[in-house]
Amino acid sequence: MKLSELATLLGGLGYPVAYSHFKESKTNPVPKPPFIIYQEEESDNYGADNQVWKKVKNYRIELYSDKKDLKMESKVEDLLDEYGIFYDTNELFIVAEDLFQRTYFITLIN
Repeated sequence: MKLSELATLLGGLGYPVAYSHFKESKTNPVPKPPFIIYQEEESDNYGADNQVWKKVKNYRIELYSDKKDLKMESKVEDLLDEYGIFYDTNELFIVAEDLFQRTYFITLIN
């Protein structure tokens, strides 16, 4: 799966989605939670003969909400399960922002 396909899948969930961050302007304010951010973390490519044989990239998908949102989490998990994307999770509360952050760590191979 390519990054553009992941973006399309996440966009279909019905929440605002952005790569890395939302770009704020006077005509385009940052959305209020809930929203989704996704970003590449690192690659873990396979190589042979001094070339990349298989591209493997690790991403994180971050859900932000002002309250614990089990419905949103379920929608993301159902989507990842439907497309056979393995994930690990982490969760924290960001005190300074008064937001919950649920992170999904995934790997895409293309």
